[in-house]
This record gives sequence, C-alpha cells and structure tokens, in this order.
Amino acid sequence: MKRLIMILMCAIPFLSLGAQEKKVLVAYFSCTGNTESIAKAIATEVKGDLYRIAPQKAYTDADLDWRNKQSRSSVEMGDESSRPPLADKKAAVENYDVIFIGFPIWWNTYPRIVNTFLESYNFKGKTIIPFATSGSSSIANSEKMLREHYGNGVTVKSGRLCNDGADASKKWAQEILK
Repeated sequence: MKRLIMILMCAIPFLSLGAQEKKVLVAYFSCTGNTESIAKAIATEVKGDLYRIAPQKAYTDADLDWRNKQSRSSVEMGDESSRPPLADKKAAVENYDVIFIGFPIWWNTYPRIVNTFLESYNFKGKTIIPFATSGSSSIANSEKMLREHYGNGVTVKSGRLCNDGADASKKWAQEILK
C-alpha cells in the first residue's frame, strides 16, 4: 500500500501538466475610463495580466469630439491607414495564449490605435477575444474587421459589448475561456 501511495504521489505533478492554465493578457484602450473599468474587472476574474494600450500623445476632450470633423479622433477614423503611435511596446504578447482586447467603439469599429497595437506584435497561434463599450453601436463590425485583417493564424472569438457593467462582463469572461 505504501508503495502504491508513493507511485501516485510521484505521478501527481505529471497529471497536472495537461491541465495547465492558459496565460491571459487583458489589453485595453480607454480614454474616459469606461473600457478601463471593464478591463480591470475581466483581468481580476480570469487572473490575467493587464496592459493599457496608450497613445504616445494622450487624447484631450477636444481630440475626442466626434462632432468636429477636424478633431484628432475624427481625422484618424477617417483615414484607414492611420496608426497613432503607442506610448510603449511592452505588452510581451509572446508570453500569452489568450489576449482579451478592449476598446470603445468609434465610428462603428475599434479605434485606429488598436490597429497599431495589433500590428506591433506577432499574434500567430494566439486567441483574441474582443470586448467593447459603446453609446450606440454594436461590436459586430469590430469582430468582422478583426477577423478580416488579423485572423490569419489567429483565433478571433466572438466578443461582447460590455455596457451592462463589470459583473456581467466577468461572468462572460469566465465562460468564454472554458
């Protein structure tokens, strides 16, 4: 009996190798704090690391005035090739299996700085899970664009519009990781 117990005790570390948890990164872009609060809740719930996608030059209220066609955000969103520079490139995406990417919806899609982030790293073999906040738009177009532009060798799961608060978003994040 002692011998059987010893054998089982030696085997336990090997049994857990197949059930290793996936490493999760929650990367987010937020100007007003709405997306940030959801990102923090998701990161806590899934035990993921948090990374803020920050522009080299912070957006001001005037930059975010969508009614002004000359505002920074309007000009960026009007130019599909716009890639606002990042404040840093320290996300270490290569260390993660799953990357939640959060953003506010701008002009029915994700802000151009999300393109900058996605084009700054190699996501091949990774799973991307988008989540967003919005005053009126859905996340459907953002999901479609992510799959079209970045889906080669990358799994893009269905995302979620997280306007119903942190608790519902945490529950969703746990479910989608299963």
